[in-house]
Amino acid sequence: MKVIFAVDAIFPPLTGIGRYAWELASRLAANARIDDLRLLAMAGWASDLASLTGGRRPAPAVTPSRFANGAVLGLRKKLSGQIWAVQGYSLLMQTWRRHLLRHFDDHLYHSPNFFLPDFPGRSIATVHDLSIYRFPESHPDARRKLFDLEMSRTLRRADHILVDSEFARREVIDYFGWPNTKVTAVHLGVSAAFHPRTEPEARPVLGRYGLGWKRYALCVSTVEPRKKIIELLDAYEVLPDRLRQDFPLVLAGAPGWLNDDILARLERGGRSGWVRHLGFVPDADLPSLYAGAHAFCYPSIYEGYGLPVLEAMASGVPILAANRSSLPEVADGAAWLVDPEDHDAMREGLRNLLENDTWRASATRLGVEIARRATWDRCAERTIAVYADVLDS
Repeated sequence: MKVIFAVDAIFPPLTGIGRYAWELASRLAANARIDDLRLLAMAGWASDLASLTGGRRPAPAVTPSRFANGAVLGLRKKLSGQIWAVQGYSLLMQTWRRHLLRHFDDHLYHSPNFFLPDFPGRSIATVHDLSIYRFPESHPDARRKLFDLEMSRTLRRADHILVDSEFARREVIDYFGWPNTKVTAVHLGVSAAFHPRTEPEARPVLGRYGLGWKRYALCVSTVEPRKKIIELLDAYEVLPDRLRQDFPLVLAGAPGWLNDDILARLERGGRSGWVRHLGFVPDADLPSLYAGAHAFCYPSIYEGYGLPVLEAMASGVPILAANRSSLPEVADGAAWLVDPEDHDAMREGLRNLLENDTWRASATRLGVEIARRATWDRCAERTIAVYADVLDS
């Protein structure tokens, strides 16, 4: 089969969607069922996937700058918060991609990042979540405007929609009124770099951050409202002093949006000594950071999948997660689930997470078993099977 795969989401630092796009692109290039793979970046065609992968599994840390022109990336980041710029960018890219794609009607086009261009052949979009519609107040105006412009076009153009979970599948069917036969859930994978480690293995990374082996609770999350970080901090603050001193809360994650209150709250907790905000952490450091944690917290109120939960499970760490959206599906019984907006439930859940050794051991074993079955190879194979079905239909 012939495939065009959009790689515009692959730019540093890799977010969840960027990671998804990178992992799929790497495997599509090596798959025998695909006779012709073309990669479409922001500024045009990318021709060097073979040199990036070398036929090998990509490293956990990647700097995929070759996929896109640096000037284009800088301009995109600078203007992404401006409504007029979003409108202009949308019009420009629609026109440019229509020109680039006009002779490829014998290919299947897959966008791993929500939106589809005007394309003469079959096309598939991956819709990761509907947070822009479920929680519009947690997104900036320019992002909402972009979805207003692009999502209706995508739904008209798509032959099929991929989602990351059964939860997201039900949402797409219900919200957009899409036929259930044209929406497929394909669970994400977790890199083999995430696995249980010994203290000597993790010590070099932990030492750079001043962290002790199994002496902290970890949260890996973009800093934005729907992640419910303030609610986590509120519950953590009322834990017994002994627990907070023995296991300070460490947050790793790049800034999102609408987060001034969250950042101020993190700074206040940091002054008190029981919170560490690391900011963005390179991909290469994350496996050791996970494995060295005593526990993992992920209270996000809404996720299309929730990849950090899977990464923590693979790393052999017990987890507290929100009982909302896709997280119960991803955890599959291996996490302590709480309502992130119930302060008392959060507090008691955190105490159990940190102190209940019997539950911690059981949850850790189950999490490792579940995560072992969730591979990016499996995700790619199931995605390619959907390609074949769409081309045969």
